[in-house]
Amino acid sequence: MKSLSNLTLSLLKQGADPGQILVKLALRNALLGCETILDIGCGAAPTMRQLEVSHCVGLEGYRPSFEDAQRLNTQDEVICGDLRKLTDYFKPGQFDACIAMDVIEHLPKEDGLKLMRDMEMIARRKVVFFTPNGFLPQKQSAESDLQAHFSGWEAEEMKRHGYKVLGMLGPKSLRGEYHMLKRRPKVFWGMISILDQIFRIHRQPEKAAAIFCTKTLSDSKY
Repeated sequence: MKSLSNLTLSLLKQGADPGQILVKLALRNALLGCETILDIGCGAAPTMRQLEVSHCVGLEGYRPSFEDAQRLNTQDEVICGDLRKLTDYFKPGQFDACIAMDVIEHLPKEDGLKLMRDMEMIARRKVVFFTPNGFLPQKQSAESDLQAHFSGWEAEEMKRHGYKVLGMLGPKSLRGEYHMLKRRPKVFWGMISILDQIFRIHRQPEKAAAIFCTKTLSDSKY
């Protein structure tokens, strides 16, 4: 997997949002030692290529994003399917890690909890969620694009499910739909959010705009 300094430099050269760079660095750290990754709701983002994981499989339910992921080769394999039916596509212990970045909030609560259980069964070592902290209203931007939010997930709730939780993207008051900054100038408030995350918010996830949740599983179940 790409070194920390090389990854940071590469993302900066690509003009990535500094706040999202910190999310990707957290993901890189969470996936250390994991060779096979299932990226649920992968979209067409090149995150797995940027992290240089050994083998990545993506599951995407929105066909245009699925086709974009295929065209851009963002995963080693991409499957177009319903994330509510993970066990129809994958076997227990098939991957070292399962990740769902900005996904679980798009499901009603009951379906989100089932997704969590399924991911914990399919993964051998790690399960990772990244999601807004609490319910964040969001509408779909195009017909059937699956972008509407139907549930909220808070830090204490994820801790009760056995996850280690970090606060991300600065304080909750600064960001809205799609994690976009609400105040201008965005460059200034973006720096404020990053500094706040580094020095305070990562230790106080209940006050953060988003939460990064990691569960380490026992290999003994296999």
